Amino acid sequence: MVKVRIGAVVAEFNYDITHMMLELAKEHAKFLDSEITEVITVPGVFDMPLAIKKLLQQDDIDAVVTLGAVIEGATSHDEIVVQHASRKIADLALDYDKPVGLGITGPGMTRLEAHQRVEYAKRAVEAVVKMTDRLK
Repeated sequence: MVKVRIGAVVAEFNYDITHMMLELAKEHAKFLDSEITEVITVPGVFDMPLAIKKLLQQDDIDAVVTLGAVIEGATSHDEIVVQHASRKIADLALDYDKPVGLGITGPGMTRLEAHQRVEYAKRAVEAVVKMTDRLK
């Protein structure tokens, strides 16, 4: 029996990185006797909150993980994206009383650093499984 049914919201921006994150998240969920049962892809990290909300509204989803990589650019755009998205993501977890794991890397990182942080997807899965268990 699946311990925790997880929804995943994955950014298409930097998809070479986020796709690897998704695959690792799926593997780790299975390792934890849980499962990513639904995946929604969105254009970028800033676009995640609406998809997260949709998943949190479903009775067959216990928790959500967010997977994205926000790489530093020539402006402070990366900081703005992560700050606003992470604040709304935290608000959604509180609004729906379900864990939402922040598997978004950045801001201020290079593409190489983003590749080195693909494993953060496992941390997001681990967090939502633990939180779901502890909130029961």
